[in-house]
Amino acid sequence: MHVQRQTVGILLALLVLGACAPPRRERMVTIKGSDTMVILGQRWAENYMAKHPGAVIQVTGGGSGTGIAALINGTTDLCQSSRPIKADERDQLARVAGEPPHETVVARDGLAVYLHEANPVRSLTIAQLKDIYTGVVTRWRPLGGPDSPIVLYGRENSSGTYEYFKEHVLAKQDFAAAVQTLPGTAAVVNAIARDPNGIGYGGAAYAKGVQECAIQRDAGSPAVLPGEATVADGSYPIARALYFYTRRAPAGEIRAFVDYVLSAEGQAVVTQVGYYPVAQP
Repeated sequence: MHVQRQTVGILLALLVLGACAPPRRERMVTIKGSDTMVILGQRWAENYMAKHPGAVIQVTGGGSGTGIAALINGTTDLCQSSRPIKADERDQLARVAGEPPHETVVARDGLAVYLHEANPVRSLTIAQLKDIYTGVVTRWRPLGGPDSPIVLYGRENSSGTYEYFKEHVLAKQDFAAAVQTLPGTAAVVNAIARDPNGIGYGGAAYAKGVQECAIQRDAGSPAVLPGEATVADGSYPIARALYFYTRRAPAGEIRAFVDYVLSAEGQAVVTQVGYYPVAQP
């Protein structure tokens, strides 16, 4: 009998404590999307969580298209994208969320063209890039390189970088069948670092152990390398914005994280990673 009364007393005490305890605040934020942005997103998340104990920010890649699909399906809170959202994706989100998605430009990038460090080619025009990736030009010699075949590397079609390159360089023409599609920009860079005949494209932050090729708008234009100044003034021909998308205007922990990303400290992380800030920190 004494044991029973003691058990009841403990249960009552636990109920009282539970009633007095403040409600648990869910502070998990999931982020999915662009492989170009995944390192940047992870660095932002690490720094944010270090300053906000209890917050949990989970960042995964998979490609911009995959992230936008997850946002439509409701399986991520925030999508990172290296391309603008498409009209049909915007319409789908508006239908499921009851309002258009919210877009935030969080960084800028100069879409880099990578060559092997031993390749003597130093610059290419947009037209030459188009001819290379549509299979019109298949050897380096006409471009000032060795008499060797050009080996093409690219991204899978769920990638925002693939979409951007196809629209802005290939003028929406199809990629040559010879393009070797790889899962992520790091894989493209690693392949070119080992292949003297390789060419690829991706975010400027990944250009380690390879040569960045200067790009000309046309044969009469200067050859320009990606950099903060050339992206800001528009002289680099294939610069782009990097985006966050949410189903609606950010609120709660998502809003706090977005505010951090756009702060001077968050934009300093952009520079540290190798991209370019949207505003001077």
